[in-house]
Amino acid sequence: MIQIIDKIRENIPSLELRSEQPLSKFTSFRIGGNAECVALPKNEKELAMLLKLSNEMDIKPAILGAGTNVLAPDAGVRGLVICLKDCLDGMERISDTGIRVMAGVTMSRAALFAAGHGLSGLEFAHGIPGSVGGGVFMNAGAYGGEIKDVCTRVRIVDEHGDCRWLNRDEIGFSYRHSAIQDHSWIVVAAEFELEPKPAEEVRSRIKELIGKRTASQPLDMPSAGSAFKRPVGGYAAALIEQTGLKGFRVGGAAVSEKHAGFVVNLGGATAEDVKSLLQQVSDRVYDHTGIRLEPEVRIW
Repeated sequence: MIQIIDKIRENIPSLELRSEQPLSKFTSFRIGGNAECVALPKNEKELAMLLKLSNEMDIKPAILGAGTNVLAPDAGVRGLVICLKDCLDGMERISDTGIRVMAGVTMSRAALFAAGHGLSGLEFAHGIPGSVGGGVFMNAGAYGGEIKDVCTRVRIVDEHGDCRWLNRDEIGFSYRHSAIQDHSWIVVAAEFELEPKPAEEVRSRIKELIGKRTASQPLDMPSAGSAFKRPVGGYAAALIEQTGLKGFRVGGAAVSEKHAGFVVNLGGATAEDVKSLLQQVSDRVYDHTGIRLEPEVRIW
């Protein structure tokens, strides 16, 4: 890996590289061992150059956004991790009803930017942790809204370092999925088509949703948001609660007492604790209801 790092530094001298970085510092779960090498590109050009060089060296890097939907392994990751947090920043209004947002912008900032311009449609996104890039990648959603409802175009960079725009059909949105997950693509920016509405009305809706989240979700504890995808025929949180698993614990990981759809790190939880808990919860809910829960958190 030292030779690879030297080659990256030689070809992209402006790129920030860090060795042996604890992934627990890069993930909202606060779990994960060391990454052998973390690259932090500052813009689209550095990212494209890094991906092209990685492809030429036959390296498949792990991609980390804001780390709010990732369970990193206790043993860490050997090889290259590309971290996009604090990268690809910026927002602009591109039409009367459209905005363009860089992938590193948080969902909350994007929602507030839209509200400030009197545009409605991203209110649901305000409390979703993570970046716009991650939100597009997984078609994030909450309170009846999803990214697919408002996203019209996405700019991506592929493994060869080539950048291009994808239209809505090419993005292939479905529940918690996009076509981007099926390729070695990274989201660079997204465009959203929104609805004109008085700014105060949009802000009021955001404030209402903040209140609902604060009252019902364990926002003060390390987690990765909703632990399970919504199953056909029910809601994960309701099924878990019906099965009597609120507060169920494995090591330092537990089903939240406040919201059964969240798995939280009580302190010192390991990735193995979380994986064991997710599996046991899924098995017990299946035995009790016949419905199989699938993790929404991405397990590295």
